[in-house]
Amino acid sequence: MNQIRFAAIAMILLLSAGDAFSQIKKHVTLEDVFKSDVFSQKAVYGINWMRDGKYYSSLRRDVTGPKVVKVNVATGDEEAVLIDGGALGINFSSYAFNPDETKALIASEVESIYRRSSKGIFHVIDIQTSQAQKLMDGEKIMYATLSPDNDKVAFVKDNDLYYVNLSDNQVKRITQDGEWNKIINGAADWVYEEEFSMSRAFEWSPDGSKLAFIRFDESEVPEFNMQTWGKLYPEDYKFKYPKAGEKNALVSIHIHDLNNGNTVKVDAGDDEDIYLPRIYWTGNSDKLAYIRLNRLQNQLDLFYSNSTSGESQLVLQEKSDTYVDLNYNDDLRFLEDGSGFIRTSEQDGFKHVYHHGNDGKLIRQITKGNWEVTNLVAVDEKAKKLYYISTEKSPLERNFYVIGLDGKGKKILAGNNGTYRINMSKDKKYYIADFTNAETPLKVTLHEASGKEVKVLEDNQVLRENVNKYAIGKKEFFQFETVDGTSLNGYILKPENFEESKKYPVLMYVYGGPGSQTVTNSWGGSRDFWHQHLAQEGYLIVSVDNRGTGARGKDFKHMTYANLGKYEVEDQIAGAKYLATLPYVDSSRIGIWGWSYGGYMSSLGLMVGSDVFKTAIAVAPVTTWRYYDTIYTERYLQTPQVNAAGYDDNSPITHVNKLKGNLMLIHGTGDDNVHFQNAVDLADALIKADKQFETMFYPNRNHGIYGGNTTWHLYSLMTDFIKRKL
Repeated sequence: MNQIRFAAIAMILLLSAGDAFSQIKKHVTLEDVFKSDVFSQKAVYGINWMRDGKYYSSLRRDVTGPKVVKVNVATGDEEAVLIDGGALGINFSSYAFNPDETKALIASEVESIYRRSSKGIFHVIDIQTSQAQKLMDGEKIMYATLSPDNDKVAFVKDNDLYYVNLSDNQVKRITQDGEWNKIINGAADWVYEEEFSMSRAFEWSPDGSKLAFIRFDESEVPEFNMQTWGKLYPEDYKFKYPKAGEKNALVSIHIHDLNNGNTVKVDAGDDEDIYLPRIYWTGNSDKLAYIRLNRLQNQLDLFYSNSTSGESQLVLQEKSDTYVDLNYNDDLRFLEDGSGFIRTSEQDGFKHVYHHGNDGKLIRQITKGNWEVTNLVAVDEKAKKLYYISTEKSPLERNFYVIGLDGKGKKILAGNNGTYRINMSKDKKYYIADFTNAETPLKVTLHEASGKEVKVLEDNQVLRENVNKYAIGKKEFFQFETVDGTSLNGYILKPENFEESKKYPVLMYVYGGPGSQTVTNSWGGSRDFWHQHLAQEGYLIVSVDNRGTGARGKDFKHMTYANLGKYEVEDQIAGAKYLATLPYVDSSRIGIWGWSYGGYMSSLGLMVGSDVFKTAIAVAPVTTWRYYDTIYTERYLQTPQVNAAGYDDNSPITHVNKLKGNLMLIHGTGDDNVHFQNAVDLADALIKADKQFETMFYPNRNHGIYGGNTTWHLYSLMTDFIKRKL
């Protein structure tokens, strides 16, 4: 009897122990994050709304290859396969339809060049017959684009602009002077691609009879030389890179008439030291619009140009005491009825939407308030409504709204706490919402324009289940005030088993550049899960958005104008001092790390804040703004000829003598963006100042420092350094 009772008790204890064991959550390992992709999330790729509004197309892959499928909006069901890569024998990675959706252009064997540029093999697909027409006999070309009249494709090859007639496969060469490192026709140069977020520099007219394009003469732009390693004799790679204060490419706009073969140059004024970053057809093939910026980017002009004569007239002008941020206000939409245009501007102190007549005169400001419109989603001319995403609820969030073109009837359509991205149908009857927040991975849903949910397209259920198996700490948002009373936003990530009675070291993560944000209520990627790994190892992870960052209005963002680094680093130091007052923070062990602008901030912070920070990691940092490009740097600092102090006073190189703590300097030797030269010169200055530091270079890796085993090696390296030095 006793034996039976003992066995029963033992079984109960064993089951209880097993149940307790099953509740023990895993720790996030580096292998989970960087080798097994345990935390990678799924998305819905290649969504394009079809013209009748009843369907959208989507790119998906299965075992037989890529497919473009046709999805019924009302039911969410796939009704047809429009392009079957397996059947065609083409492993394509992108597609685009012509306006009437009878043809599609697909790209395969795509080869990246810089951040946005690429070349590949292109085929035109007849949707009805599934026949594939290979362009240029399979030679790799750039930016192939179907004409609106369905019978031509324009593209760039070897810096010249071409088009091909699909009916007879005859190729027409529009320009003749394209040459590497001298002349580019129809494609952006390096600095426009990087800083004006553009790569293709040509546009078809609405009727397909004309091609407008930008020509870059970079003959006088200084060359940058990068050596590539891995061969017996390293090779030089030279490309045109205008550093701050140096010569830019001479740019001009041209319009080619396919009917008569004539090309006219657009009149953009007498000043040649300008930027011409945008061209738009106004809906009328007789009239091209373009934007001109002066060298300091504090004056933006919108022009109309006659597409036959090239004569231009000024339509709108915006000036600023600091800068007019084109990238941040790149929302110009010409109305289909030809009555005017919608645009965004920071002119009232916050980014808002404005309605202008065709003559450029302001009709009304549509949105108003101490918040920002971050994205203009769609304009419904028939219903006289405008759809947009804004920060009205919080600068940490992005919600979806609709408002009348008269500025009345504002309504929130998607308002959960978190971050939305919206893809709206052409007829404005439906939209697809991508939603995340700090605790929720990507959820993709289909909605009616009213906001009513139709179907869940992706909920990342597998990822949610995986995350629940791990000891994931919660990201907590907070605010604090600096010495001058400025309130700053931040988040803190604590270990899941956090105990307030303990003292924890802190690692701050910073970017901090103009208009950026790291403190948002959104799901993170692999970097955030690396932070989770560090939290489980006993570190508090903190990020603070300093003055100069985005979503809080023009005054807050433009505060750092002409003096990059000063206020941003002051705020990071203030954040560290605030953290040091918390009872669970070990004030003697506060570190900081960042990448690119964040590497600039972390290295400068360790030097200027030597009494606060113990350790810093600087990945691919700018160490002197004199080495960075014209468009970005001069937008915020003017030229070094005008504002030398703005370039030198807050360079880490200037402050090497103040270094007391532990610095790790990391850079890729093939970084075409922030050149390895930045790391070399900082290292040289540290050596001269007799300061010890650690460094790692990654051969031939670009600004992202990835490829093969690179990411694993990098984060393993940084983890080891943090454990040793913090």
